[in-house]
Amino acid sequence: MKDALGLYYHPQAGNPGVRVYVRREADGGVAFRLWRQDLPEAWERHGWVPYAVLESAARLYREERNPDADPLRLYDIRVAQALLQEEGQ
Repeated sequence: MKDALGLYYHPQAGNPGVRVYVRREADGGVAFRLWRQDLPEAWERHGWVPYAVLESAARLYREERNPDADPLRLYDIRVAQALLQEEGQ
């Protein structure tokens, strides 16, 4: 899906109040940005985050806090790549 903020998907089925925006970076990587209807200031405070940074943060989280957690469940690289490919990016 696409709106004035960019290309996005809903990471939680049935919850249109949460969106993850995706874009292609200059180096060819993928970056993500979270938008939440109930927390609009999050969009302003947090910029685009490359997927490689998200992977590193998730790895640290699992090592230091919870090995069973999946912090990347909101940031689906396969969905992002499919959306970007559909848009010709």
